[in-house]
Amino acid sequence: MQTERQREIIEAAIHLIHHKGIQGLTIKNLAQAIGVTEPAVYRHFENKIQILIAILDVFRGNTANIFEQEQFRQVSALEKITHLFNEHFSTFTTNPALASVVFSEEIFKNEPLLLDKIMSVMSGNMAILRDIIQEGQANEEIRNDVPAEHLSWMLMGTLRLYIKNWQLQQHTMNLKSEGKKLIHSLSRILLP
Repeated sequence: MQTERQREIIEAAIHLIHHKGIQGLTIKNLAQAIGVTEPAVYRHFENKIQILIAILDVFRGNTANIFEQEQFRQVSALEKITHLFNEHFSTFTTNPALASVVFSEEIFKNEPLLLDKIMSVMSGNMAILRDIIQEGQANEEIRNDVPAEHLSWMLMGTLRLYIKNWQLQQHTMNLKSEGKKLIHSLSRILLP
Protein backbone atom coordinates (compact mmCIF):
# COMPACT_ATOMS: atom_id res chain seq x y z
CA MET A 1 0.00 0.00 0.00
CA GLN A 2 1.36 3.37 -0.97
CA THR A 3 1.48 6.34 1.33
CA GLU A 4 -0.11 9.63 0.39
CA ARG A 5 3.36 11.10 -0.24
CA GLN A 6 4.30 8.17 -2.50
CA ARG A 7 1.13 8.71 -4.54
CA GLU A 8 2.01 12.41 -4.78
CA ILE A 9 5.53 11.54 -6.00
CA ILE A 10 4.13 9.08 -8.56
CA GLU A 11 1.66 11.65 -9.89
CA ALA A 12 4.39 14.31 -10.12
CA ALA A 13 6.67 11.83 -11.91
CA ILE A 14 3.97 11.07 -14.48
CA HIS A 15 3.49 14.77 -15.16
CA LEU A 16 7.24 15.42 -15.41
CA ILE A 17 7.62 12.64 -17.97
CA HIS A 18 4.63 13.95 -19.87
CA HIS A 19 5.94 17.52 -20.05
CA LYS A 20 9.72 17.03 -20.07
CA GLY A 21 10.27 13.45 -21.23
CA ILE A 22 12.11 10.79 -19.29
CA GLN A 23 15.20 13.03 -19.12
CA GLY A 24 13.12 15.51 -17.11
CA LEU A 25 12.40 12.92 -14.44
CA THR A 26 15.07 13.67 -11.89
CA ILE A 27 14.88 13.53 -8.13
CA LYS A 28 15.69 17.26 -8.08
CA ASN A 29 12.77 18.05 -10.43
CA LEU A 30 10.45 15.78 -8.44
CA ALA A 31 11.40 17.44 -5.17
CA GLN A 32 10.75 20.87 -6.67
CA ALA A 33 7.42 19.76 -8.16
CA ILE A 34 6.02 18.63 -4.82
CA GLY A 35 7.80 21.22 -2.67
CA VAL A 36 10.11 18.97 -0.64
CA THR A 37 13.84 18.34 -0.43
CA GLU A 38 15.59 15.66 -2.47
CA PRO A 39 16.31 13.55 0.66
CA ALA A 40 12.56 13.62 1.38
CA VAL A 41 11.91 11.95 -1.99
CA TYR A 42 14.57 9.33 -1.22
CA ARG A 43 12.79 8.49 2.03
CA HIS A 44 9.89 7.23 -0.07
CA PHE A 45 11.67 5.76 -3.08
CA GLU A 46 15.18 4.36 -3.31
CA ASN A 47 15.77 5.69 -6.82
CA LYS A 48 14.16 6.71 -10.10
CA ILE A 49 13.73 3.09 -11.22
CA GLN A 50 11.64 2.38 -8.12
CA ILE A 51 9.43 5.35 -8.96
CA LEU A 52 8.95 4.06 -12.52
CA ILE A 53 8.12 0.60 -11.16
CA ALA A 54 5.53 2.19 -8.88
CA ILE A 55 4.00 4.01 -11.88
CA LEU A 56 3.77 0.73 -13.78
CA ASP A 57 2.22 -0.93 -10.74
CA VAL A 58 -0.48 1.75 -10.70
CA PHE A 59 -1.10 1.24 -14.42
CA ARG A 60 -1.10 -2.54 -14.02
CA GLY A 61 -3.65 -2.28 -11.22
CA ASN A 62 -5.91 -0.06 -13.30
CA THR A 63 -5.74 -2.15 -16.46
CA ALA A 64 -5.94 -5.46 -14.60
CA ASN A 65 -9.18 -4.29 -13.00
CA ILE A 66 -10.60 -3.24 -16.36
CA PHE A 67 -9.63 -6.49 -18.10
CA GLU A 68 -10.58 -8.83 -15.25
CA GLN A 69 -13.98 -7.23 -14.70
CA GLU A 70 -14.71 -7.45 -18.39
CA GLN A 71 -13.75 -11.09 -18.56
CA PHE A 72 -16.57 -12.13 -16.23
CA ARG A 73 -19.35 -9.80 -17.34
CA GLN A 74 -22.40 -11.58 -18.71
CA VAL A 75 -22.49 -9.84 -22.09
CA SER A 76 -21.32 -10.75 -25.58
CA ALA A 77 -17.62 -10.84 -26.38
CA LEU A 78 -18.04 -7.90 -28.73
CA GLU A 79 -19.63 -5.85 -25.94
CA LYS A 80 -16.71 -6.75 -23.67
CA ILE A 81 -14.17 -5.64 -26.27
CA THR A 82 -16.10 -2.43 -26.91
CA HIS A 83 -16.17 -1.68 -23.19
CA LEU A 84 -12.43 -2.43 -22.84
CA PHE A 85 -11.62 0.08 -25.57
CA ASN A 86 -13.98 2.70 -24.14
CA GLU A 87 -12.47 2.29 -20.66
CA HIS A 88 -8.98 2.82 -22.05
CA PHE A 89 -10.09 5.89 -23.99
CA SER A 90 -11.68 7.27 -20.81
CA THR A 91 -8.63 6.51 -18.68
CA PHE A 92 -6.24 8.27 -21.05
CA THR A 93 -8.62 11.18 -21.66
CA THR A 94 -8.82 11.72 -17.90
CA ASN A 95 -5.08 11.30 -17.41
CA PRO A 96 -3.28 11.98 -20.71
CA ALA A 97 0.08 12.12 -18.97
CA LEU A 98 -0.21 8.40 -18.25
CA ALA A 99 0.03 7.67 -21.99
CA SER A 100 3.40 9.43 -22.02
CA VAL A 101 4.73 6.89 -19.56
CA VAL A 102 3.01 3.74 -20.74
CA PHE A 103 3.82 4.30 -24.41
CA SER A 104 7.42 5.46 -23.95
CA GLU A 105 9.48 2.48 -24.98
CA GLU A 106 12.76 4.31 -24.31
CA ILE A 107 11.95 4.24 -20.60
CA PHE A 108 11.82 0.44 -20.50
CA LYS A 109 14.22 -0.92 -23.08
CA ASN A 110 17.47 -0.56 -21.10
CA GLU A 111 16.16 -1.49 -17.67
CA PRO A 112 15.34 -5.20 -17.17
CA LEU A 113 13.10 -4.62 -14.13
CA LEU A 114 10.95 -2.14 -16.01
CA LEU A 115 10.89 -4.26 -19.15
CA ASP A 116 9.76 -7.30 -17.15
CA LYS A 117 7.06 -5.24 -15.48
CA ILE A 118 5.62 -3.82 -18.70
CA MET A 119 5.84 -7.21 -20.41
CA SER A 120 3.91 -8.73 -17.50
CA VAL A 121 1.17 -6.11 -17.86
CA MET A 122 0.95 -6.63 -21.61
CA SER A 123 0.93 -10.43 -21.49
CA GLY A 124 -1.73 -10.49 -18.77
CA ASN A 125 -3.98 -8.16 -20.72
CA MET A 126 -3.38 -10.07 -23.95
CA ALA A 127 -4.29 -13.38 -22.29
CA ILE A 128 -7.61 -11.99 -21.06
CA LEU A 129 -8.41 -10.42 -24.42
CA ARG A 130 -7.58 -13.70 -26.17
CA ASP A 131 -9.91 -15.55 -23.77
CA ILE A 132 -12.71 -13.08 -24.52
CA ILE A 133 -12.18 -13.54 -28.25
CA GLN A 134 -12.10 -17.33 -27.93
CA GLU A 135 -15.36 -17.18 -25.98
CA GLY A 136 -16.86 -15.05 -28.75
CA GLN A 137 -15.62 -17.48 -31.37
CA ALA A 138 -17.10 -20.44 -29.48
CA ASN A 139 -20.44 -18.60 -29.33
CA GLU A 140 -20.16 -17.66 -33.02
CA GLU A 141 -20.18 -13.94 -32.16
CA ILE A 142 -16.67 -13.38 -33.53
CA ARG A 143 -15.19 -14.72 -36.73
CA ASN A 144 -13.30 -17.95 -36.22
CA ASP A 145 -11.39 -18.08 -39.49
CA VAL A 146 -8.61 -16.04 -37.85
CA PRO A 147 -6.87 -17.36 -34.71
CA ALA A 148 -7.86 -15.60 -31.47
CA GLU A 149 -4.18 -14.89 -30.80
CA HIS A 150 -3.89 -12.94 -34.05
CA LEU A 151 -7.10 -11.02 -33.44
CA SER A 152 -5.80 -10.15 -29.97
CA TRP A 153 -2.59 -8.72 -31.43
CA MET A 154 -4.55 -6.76 -34.03
CA LEU A 155 -6.84 -5.24 -31.42
CA MET A 156 -4.13 -4.41 -28.89
CA GLY A 157 -1.87 -3.02 -31.61
CA THR A 158 -4.70 -0.87 -32.94
CA LEU A 159 -5.52 0.41 -29.45
CA ARG A 160 -1.90 1.22 -28.74
CA LEU A 161 -1.30 2.95 -32.09
CA TYR A 162 -4.54 4.92 -31.84
CA ILE A 163 -3.68 6.27 -28.39
CA LYS A 164 -0.08 6.96 -29.46
CA ASN A 165 -1.40 8.94 -32.46
CA TRP A 166 -3.70 10.92 -30.14
CA GLN A 167 -0.72 11.61 -27.90
CA LEU A 168 1.46 12.75 -30.82
CA GLN A 169 -1.37 15.06 -31.96
CA GLN A 170 -1.12 16.62 -28.50
CA HIS A 171 -4.59 15.38 -27.58
CA THR A 172 -6.32 17.57 -30.14
CA MET A 173 -8.83 14.95 -31.27
CA ASN A 174 -11.62 13.79 -29.01
CA LEU A 175 -10.33 10.36 -28.07
CA LYS A 176 -13.66 9.14 -26.71
CA SER A 177 -15.88 10.11 -29.63
CA GLU A 178 -13.34 9.27 -32.34
CA GLY A 179 -12.57 6.07 -30.48
CA LYS A 180 -16.21 5.01 -30.77
CA LYS A 181 -15.90 5.26 -34.54
CA LEU A 182 -12.79 3.11 -34.42
CA ILE A 183 -14.57 0.53 -32.27
CA HIS A 184 -17.44 0.43 -34.74
CA SER A 185 -15.02 -0.31 -37.60
CA LEU A 186 -13.20 -2.96 -35.57
CA SER A 187 -16.51 -4.59 -34.69
CA ARG A 188 -17.31 -4.97 -38.37
CA ILE A 189 -13.97 -6.70 -38.91
CA LEU A 190 -14.56 -9.08 -35.97
CA LEU A 191 -18.07 -10.17 -36.95
CA PRO A 192 -18.39 -13.61 -38.56
